[in-house]
Amino acid sequence: MTTTREPAALAEPDERVGRGWTSALSLANGAIWVGWYGPLQILLASQAKDFAPGSGMSKETMLAWVTGVGAVVSLAANPVFGALSDRTASRRGRRTPWIVAGTAGGALSLLLLAGAGGVWTMTLGWCLVQLTLNAAFAAVTAAVPDRVPRTQRGAVGGWLGAAQILGVVGGTGLATAAGGIGAGYAACAVFTAAGVLPYVLRYPDLRLAPADRPPWSWRDFLAGFWLSPRRYPDLGWAWLTRFLINLSNSLVLLYLLYYLRDRLHRADPDQGVLILTAVNGLTLMATVVVGGIWSDRAGRRKPFVVWSGMLMAAATALLAAWQTWPGAIVAAAFLGIGFGVFTSVDFALMTDVLPKAADRGKDLGVINVANALPQVAAPALAAPIVTYLGGYRVLYLVAAVIGLAGAWLVGRIRGVD
Repeated sequence: MTTTREPAALAEPDERVGRGWTSALSLANGAIWVGWYGPLQILLASQAKDFAPGSGMSKETMLAWVTGVGAVVSLAANPVFGALSDRTASRRGRRTPWIVAGTAGGALSLLLLAGAGGVWTMTLGWCLVQLTLNAAFAAVTAAVPDRVPRTQRGAVGGWLGAAQILGVVGGTGLATAAGGIGAGYAACAVFTAAGVLPYVLRYPDLRLAPADRPPWSWRDFLAGFWLSPRRYPDLGWAWLTRFLINLSNSLVLLYLLYYLRDRLHRADPDQGVLILTAVNGLTLMATVVVGGIWSDRAGRRKPFVVWSGMLMAAATALLAAWQTWPGAIVAAAFLGIGFGVFTSVDFALMTDVLPKAADRGKDLGVINVANALPQVAAPALAAPIVTYLGGYRVLYLVAAVIGLAGAWLVGRIRGVD
């Protein structure tokens, strides 16, 4: 009697990954976040301020429209490219071709965005950035369940989370230090392209043989993006909790530059954003890896996600209650502590509830919609709240309630301790 051996690319990994692999993948992940957050934190807001006069829109509304449309592109791109990478039978593996193509396209799109002359070219450039960098991000994310055993995913998720916040800080720093909008985009583009090279050059990807690829069908391909909450309830609840906590965080970040300028009257709001991002990054770095390792050793995920979500909600409420520069610094510090634990442990939790190995990229892409959808919902919620319904105090109270709901719903996930 003969047995059919499962293809290596589809097998559940059981061999621990080394520090070099983790470091290289983390650097690639951080480079992608540089390409996103240099624009999101500084450059897009600066362009909106320049383009708003005479356009009939306030700078807040223009920024909300541009980031919202870009987030819609991200919403579709991540699961689609994840699904395509699942089916890729290249000599370079399933994920590597998309990492290379996505980051190269992202760098070129950032350079295009640097030359935007108005709101329409600004919107087009940002949509291209979202399209291309999401192709790379979907592949980087899927590499973890491809290669990392379950008992190590909290730690690896922690290092990826650390790289993520370093990417946010680095993107903000590059955009600020470059000395101009065009130079800021160029600096982010160069770092994004260079940051993926150690991973793609040093670590071969697992290859999928053409014979192991399922037959192509448009109907099956499109139907695969619907993951029924009734059939996969744990995945549904995990998705909802991630969406709510990320929506809360997006509401905090979206108008941070304007909050410092218009509410706290900071003389140099750009520098203020950089300081708050750095404080948040330092406290996040103190907890993101430790939280992931701790959850691996404890063999539990949910308590870490619950308590980190509650801490983030409390810090967001502090922004509403204590609207001063010291209050913003304290809130940024506690948001970092909570988001550090949440980032690493929630990522491990998501990989633990994936239904099938053959669809890891697609399923993680669907889960990553919970990261992108808040970028659509946040502007739609934030703009009317700030403009008509009570300003920043009400905005941050609403964000705190949303984050608290996300933390509470983690208890509905039954299949993970």
